[in-house]
Amino acid sequence: MRVNIHKIEKKEDEQVLIECVDMTPEVRDIYSYVTSKGEELSGWKDGKLCRFSLRGVYYFEAIDEKVFAYTKQAVYEIKQRLYKVEDAYRSYHFIRCSKSMVINLMLLEGISPALNGRFFAHMKNGESVMISRQYVPKLKDAVMGEKED
Repeated sequence: MRVNIHKIEKKEDEQVLIECVDMTPEVRDIYSYVTSKGEELSGWKDGKLCRFSLRGVYYFEAIDEKVFAYTKQAVYEIKQRLYKVEDAYRSYHFIRCSKSMVINLMLLEGISPALNGRFFAHMKNGESVMISRQYVPKLKDAVMGEKED
């Protein structure tokens, strides 16, 4: 794959152009990375409303009817329902792994089997989260690069 960079004068004229024969998993990953690069969210931390990058979110978790975004540096409470988070960020490689959690596949280091048909998702920050049985097939398909429904 060739990579070309052309310097331009104005920031507002910046763009990324992807020319490909097929939309392969690798091309989809590049597209997701580029489109999520500037995506920011708002969340509450220590009584303050903060902005943070979607790209830095390892996972979203619902606890007691509240949804939290976990980044390397902090945990933010966001004002969205988990199913809305899942729908909104699916194209950025976020996928449901349990009833209460949506993980970022771009920050997934690997998966390993657990008991009773469940798996662990090992994140790049060193955390391991449980993947429920019903979500294992879809997650394995996403990780293996097969076409998703």
